[in-house]
Amino acid sequence: TPAAAVTTDRLAPAVDFVSIGPNDLTQYTLAMDRQNPALATQLDPLHPAVLRLIARAAEGAAATRWVGVCGRLASEPAGVPILIGLGVRELSVAPALIAEIKAVVRGLTLDGCRRLAARALEQDGPEAVRALAADHLAALRKPRPVGAVA
Repeated sequence: TPAAAVTTDRLAPAVDFVSIGPNDLTQYTLAMDRQNPALATQLDPLHPAVLRLIARAAEGAAATRWVGVCGRLASEPAGVPILIGLGVRELSVAPALIAEIKAVVRGLTLDGCRRLAARALEQDGPEAVRALAADHLAALRKPRPVGAVA
């Protein structure tokens, strides 16, 4: 819940790990019922408000607990570098997408993910975040000169 996300620093000592479910977190943060067909298409876990809560939870737990993310966002190539940049250290990925997500992760640098995440938090909506992520992933796919850093 959003309340748990903003108080993770207080909750972390009492738990073994922190697992974030962006589907529910998005629904509660944006006050939209994901079961409502008229609203379901508007729910996007890459909304900056949701990302800020994930960042807050990861920051609150970082000193003592690992933070994982499950659900659709963990299996989405656009979300992976942002999540890593926010401090998420485990992704629960749909089995059919493990190879694709592993390939994405292999091409990332932690510094690049952190820069992307910082920029994502400053965007006005999920569309802008998705555009940033798409540009980041496209740049990673381009051949780089030997010795270049992503």
